[in-house]
Amino acid sequence: GLPLRRLTAGLHLTRVPDPVASFDCDTWDDIAAARARIREHGPVLDEWISAVKDELGIDLDVDTGVLLDLARDAAHNVARPGAPLTTFLVGYAAAQAGGGPEAVAEAARKATALALAWPDEETAAPKPGDSSTASGTDAG
Repeated sequence: GLPLRRLTAGLHLTRVPDPVASFDCDTWDDIAAARARIREHGPVLDEWISAVKDELGIDLDVDTGVLLDLARDAAHNVARPGAPLTTFLVGYAAAQAGGGPEAVAEAARKATALALAWPDEETAAPKPGDSSTASGTDAG
């Protein structure tokens, strides 16, 4: 087979702006707007969640708002890729705790508290010239 770039070399790409294609959540106002847009898609999310539950054989109703908030907190306070991984781990922990909405809520509560308390890189990293690192030795 030929490289794909040989097929696309003659194409002229054009950006097509789509203001509703993604969310930019840098401020609380941005988050409020994103939540409003998510609510607009509520029926789609509900239909998707129902289809996934059917496919996976899950008969459980959980507070999706709590899980979405957890994903937001993990993405903003830890790292964006942490959002889906954290929600997976919450589901796994809930299953190990016997399952059910209460187990999901408790695991989500713990993970949210951890994400909100997670130090950002700038406050957690030692500063140049910090007395604990200036001598090149650690206190331990």
